Amino acid sequence: MTSATLAWVLERLAKGERVALASVVEAKGSVPGKPGARLAMSNIGGRHGTVGGAGLELKVENHLKKMLENGSSTSRIENYILHRDAKGKEATALDSLCGGQVSVSLEVLDPVPHILISGGGHCGQAIASVCDNLGWSHSVFDIRSEFADSGLYPNAIEKHHGDVTEFLDSLRVKKIIRFSDVLLLGHDWTVDQEMLIGLLLERRGHDRPRIGAIGSRSKWKAFRQAAIDAGVSEKAVDSVRCPIGIDIGAETPEEIAISVCAEIMSLEKGII
Repeated sequence: MTSATLAWVLERLAKGERVALASVVEAKGSVPGKPGARLAMSNIGGRHGTVGGAGLELKVENHLKKMLENGSSTSRIENYILHRDAKGKEATALDSLCGGQVSVSLEVLDPVPHILISGGGHCGQAIASVCDNLGWSHSVFDIRSEFADSGLYPNAIEKHHGDVTEFLDSLRVKKIIRFSDVLLLGHDWTVDQEMLIGLLLERRGHDRPRIGAIGSRSKWKAFRQAAIDAGVSEKAVDSVRCPIGIDIGAETPEEIAISVCAEIMSLEKGII
């Protein structure tokens, strides 16, 4: 059960979900869950495993749900005493007569950033290199097959090329939230605009993936109006970052890649 639960956690993280994980680390007396028992819950509602059932399980579930709802990333050890008369002690008392005590590790696991590089040119290649150095995942899309192949992107999780509409249709099969960020770096502004509008409509009010576009403020003004004219809400449009990257005076593709990934790191850590 333990290995199956851990495998489930890794699968959820790969799909871009946040997972709260409870692990029994110590048990004394008569208790339903033994050390090594695990219960995991996803922020979209799935769950796997058990820490022993009964009142302990319900209390742990509630703690995990609150951690996911609050966006907490702080881990802690929670002590549970399985006796109704244990109130007032430095532990959570349960309505039970077992008399045992369980220590449970509670933590929230965040997925590693998985960036979709839309536009496989020089900036995209430089961003892929930074992702590799940071241990982040990346995928690539380009309407040109030669800019989305294994030669330029040997470590890409996914490589897509072809029509934008067909690619957007494929995103409905494998959930779009598997990407933490989509970066619009196309060589043709019409491709970026079509991708932007399609992504915003597909995202349907969710905050993932984050979307960023390379370009000038005048370019963004035109993109913004086009998206609003297509039926995208102003709130959704204004969640897009353009121009992307922290202002460090970046000029070369490599410098731009550093500024873009630094911005994503800041967003991940809640700094900006």
